[in-house]
Amino acid sequence: MKRLEHGLELLIFNSRWLLAPIYVGLVLSVLLLLVKFVQEFVHIVARMFTSSEGDVILAVLTLVDLSLVANLLLIVIFSGYENFVSKIHTDAHEDRPEWMGKVDFSGLKLKLVASIVAISGIELLKAFVNTGGYSNTDLAWKVGIHGMLVVSGVLLALMDRIAASAKH
Repeated sequence: MKRLEHGLELLIFNSRWLLAPIYVGLVLSVLLLLVKFVQEFVHIVARMFTSSEGDVILAVLTLVDLSLVANLLLIVIFSGYENFVSKIHTDAHEDRPEWMGKVDFSGLKLKLVASIVAISGIELLKAFVNTGGYSNTDLAWKVGIHGMLVVSGVLLALMDRIAASAKH
């Protein structure tokens, strides 16, 4: 019976490697975002002198939005892989980010929520710059959703703080 238990525990422990292809897929998703970023950048440059100021601002906000999503993906890839699959052995690399290996699941949740709120804020800013493309109802929904994301982020941070203080 002990052998069966040990075998089952090994199977469960090694099942974490089933997540590795998911993280590889997310890396490829960053590549897709890079292609879209370059495509949008070329599009902006081609229309630079014929576009209005508002159109340029909207295009630049789209680039910022793509950048934030790519950053979010990298946080998920690095933290998720290190927390759930295996350590990334780059300790001696000069470019290793300081936060790598130090972000626990709680920190990952907060970073994710903060990134989602930032992305939502950029989308809201784009909507306000391009108010002609949205009805008042659409803008109200966007503001409401953004507000709920902000409130959710604050409540999540508060819950983590309460949980951390309860441990002490």
